[in-house]
Amino acid sequence: MRDHSQGSEGPQGPEDGGRAGAEAPPAPPVWTGRATNRVQWLLAAAGAACLALGIDLAVDSAWTSGPAPLVMAVVGCVAAGLLMLYGTIAFVHVAVRVDKDNVEIRCGHIGVPRTRIPLTHVVDADFDPRVTPRQWGGWGYRWLPGKGTGVVVRRGEGFVVRLGDGRTYTVTVDDAEAAVRVIRARLRLLRGRSAAA
Repeated sequence: MRDHSQGSEGPQGPEDGGRAGAEAPPAPPVWTGRATNRVQWLLAAAGAACLALGIDLAVDSAWTSGPAPLVMAVVGCVAAGLLMLYGTIAFVHVAVRVDKDNVEIRCGHIGVPRTRIPLTHVVDADFDPRVTPRQWGGWGYRWLPGKGTGVVVRRGEGFVVRLGDGRTYTVTVDDAEAAVRVIRARLRLLRGRSAAA
C-alpha cells in the first residue's frame, strides 16, 4: 500500500535543488497507513457457519436424547460462531495515524481496541521487515512478556515503537518505513523544541 501522507511532498525550490547537504523535507502534517489480512475472512465464514448451525439446531431439532445435549450443542455452536466473527471483525485490519502529537493505532472496523501513544513518551521507532503471527502466538492484539505489545493482522513489514518506560509496540502496517521516518522526524522536532526551551 502507498504512503498516505498528506502534504509529504512538495516542489523543490531551485535555490536548494543543487545544494549538497540540503535538509530533508519536513515530516507531513499527518501520516496514515493500514494493513489488511483478507485470509481472516475465511475464519469469518467459518464463524457464520457455526452460528447458522447453532440457530438451525435450536429451531429445527429432531434430537430425542433429551434437552441437555441439544442446549449444549446450540450454545457451543453459537458461542464459537460469535467469537470467530468478533475476532475477524475486530482484527481484520489495523489503521495507524501519526500526527504531530501522537501515534494512534486502531483495530478492525469498529476501531477498538484503540491505542494512543503520545510522542513525548516515545524514545525511538524501528522498521521490522518481517513480523509474523507465529512470533506473537497468533493474529490480533497480543501481549507477550519480554516482547511487549503487538498488533499483528498479517505477516510482513511493520514498525516497533520503543517507549521511555521500556515498553514496546509492534504494528504490522503497509509502508512501515515511511511511518518510521515520520515518527523519527517528529521526535527530532520535539527534541529540538525541548533543547531550545
